[in-house]
Amino acid sequence: MVAQSLKCTETESEVFTRRVSARIKEKQRADKELLVRRRVLSDQKDVGGGGRGKSVKHCYKRARADKTVNGENANVELEKTHKGFEVVAEPMNRSLEATEAGVACTFEKSDHAKVKETLRLFNKYYLHFVQEEEKRCGKAEAERKASKASKSKKRAAPEDTKSKAKRPDLKAVSKMMETNEILYYEKRIGDIPGIKVGHQFYARAEMVAVGFHSHWLNGIDYMGQNYKKGHHFLGYTMTHGNSKSHLGLPSEYMNYTFPLAVAIVLSGMYEDDLDNAEDVVYTGQGGHDLTGNKRQIQDQKMERGNLALKNCVEQCVPVRVVRGHESKSSYTGRVYTYDGLYKVVQYWAEKGISGFTVYKYRLRRLEGQPILTTNQVHFSFGRVPQSVSEIRGLVCEDITGGQESLPIPATNLVDDPPVAPIGYKYCKSIQVEKNVKLPTNATGCSCKGHCVDPKICACAMLNGSDFPYVSRDGGRLIEAKDVVFECGPKCGCGPDCVNRTSQRGLKYRLEVFRTPKKGWAVRSWDFIPSGAPVCEYTGILVRTQDLDNVSENNYIFDIDCLQTMRGLGGRERRLRDVTVSTIISSGRPDDLKSETVPEFCIDAGSTGNIARFINHSCEPNLFVQCVLSSHHDIKLARVMLFAADNIPPLQELTYDYGYALDSVYGPDGKIKQMACYCGAADCRKRLF
Repeated sequence: MVAQSLKCTETESEVFTRRVSARIKEKQRADKELLVRRRVLSDQKDVGGGGRGKSVKHCYKRARADKTVNGENANVELEKTHKGFEVVAEPMNRSLEATEAGVACTFEKSDHAKVKETLRLFNKYYLHFVQEEEKRCGKAEAERKASKASKSKKRAAPEDTKSKAKRPDLKAVSKMMETNEILYYEKRIGDIPGIKVGHQFYARAEMVAVGFHSHWLNGIDYMGQNYKKGHHFLGYTMTHGNSKSHLGLPSEYMNYTFPLAVAIVLSGMYEDDLDNAEDVVYTGQGGHDLTGNKRQIQDQKMERGNLALKNCVEQCVPVRVVRGHESKSSYTGRVYTYDGLYKVVQYWAEKGISGFTVYKYRLRRLEGQPILTTNQVHFSFGRVPQSVSEIRGLVCEDITGGQESLPIPATNLVDDPPVAPIGYKYCKSIQVEKNVKLPTNATGCSCKGHCVDPKICACAMLNGSDFPYVSRDGGRLIEAKDVVFECGPKCGCGPDCVNRTSQRGLKYRLEVFRTPKKGWAVRSWDFIPSGAPVCEYTGILVRTQDLDNVSENNYIFDIDCLQTMRGLGGRERRLRDVTVSTIISSGRPDDLKSETVPEFCIDAGSTGNIARFINHSCEPNLFVQCVLSSHHDIKLARVMLFAADNIPPLQELTYDYGYALDSVYGPDGKIKQMACYCGAADCRKRLF
């Protein structure tokens, strides 16, 4: 079943939706009129853009009707009744329901999207357990210092943080097992839907979470004898009370001899392994010295995974092969790449290097699959340049002019002759229009040095009496929130406080590059872990009413925290923060001004930073998060872009602009349309 906490979140959202449904209906007429006035777009194309025109950056549109649901609501189980039993489908194999203004629509997400949602859920649990571990270690460190300061032998010894270290990745996948949120719980032969050759996992536990390899330690994953007995079935499970029964064995498995191997991991743990990419000699399991020196300490036996691989030889069953490599950029220190299906063509027993009997298996890669990507395991789309001289198509060494701590080069392999980005002024921070008055700085917290205890930190109390970030990997947001309250100018903590994570500027090497159809785009040369802040959306902070007559500026970003919270368009449904929920439900006029029109917006047309070049995607790898630090006025929140997934180097960075289809009107009052070229599996084919 889905975790109770997630169910509670959905209930709060539904209650709030009912509360404001009347206002939404009243707004729709005014919203449409506003869009007719504001979103008048010309037919002029961007030079070299291939038909798309300028990148449209207007993110929160009030007339949107395509409501999306976040990973939490996507995991809500569909229950069917059949002869007194509940038939419960696998939680991620669901049709998702989205509702706007009382109109329901149902759609089925692609396999790729299901995999992505499952990994996002895993990462959220992972970061929650990382936070628990950081709290535990912080408490132990405080006790150690207190014990040392007191110099008292009677004081109890502090907790040994190393000897009792926990594994947040294993706890995360255990949580998903408990709540029935593993994507493909039953093992299956062949490819896994939604996972293509070249897919990268950043932890063994990630493979378990999606059902790609069911054990975080064993190198061989296999279907046991219980599959022959019909105790497992790929599909539905019938439940009645606390008991479960299965619908029987699939017909395609009836004639197999079990156990059968379905996947192996090559990670260099055995001294007798031989990996020649297309041809592999794999050492069976057992008799291994688990201390890490790779040596055999006893004979292997023809049982379990060894017997499963032997049966694959005799029954011509292919196995999935994953290769693990060390990776300094990965948050676990390793990265695992799916290299496709291999046929187990031969097996034999021999005396290994250490003198003990080991079983060997020769595997040969099946033909007709995509080329191997292991040699470029860190880079799905090519090799990261090591110096400026290696950058192909370089048209500008640093578009920031030295403003950022890291230079941002621009490349163009599309235009002839190649051109650099022009028509704007780079500015790393928000510029405020003269007629906009910023609120006075908030009082802040009285912490010293670092904010440690969320129960006494005034800023943490605004986040539900907890810190929204973990300090691992330079700071990562645990999950998307309505609004993140950070420490500000009047707080007693320093710049290294974990609750200032989004204020530290760029920390990843970014590149602006030209695309054939989407104009300019952005990618990172570094691995970006999920939850990491990428950049702020900067420009000129202006009043929305001052832009009513602007028809060709496509870099306007509405600051609309209230709409963000309601989950309209491409944003997640949140509304979990007690403080902000109270503000909304209070119905105070000042707080509800942006119910109809956001009062302020960021204009990045003539002045902006790297964020103005980030394109839209229907399956983005970034998400928008409103952040309050110097003050607490939600109408003037900072707009931050965070990583929604673990992003490998050289993958384009994207976020969902949040347009509803048929929401943009031309000067003649007719609906305008723009094609979407994001290439996502679930692409809506149109930007608006």
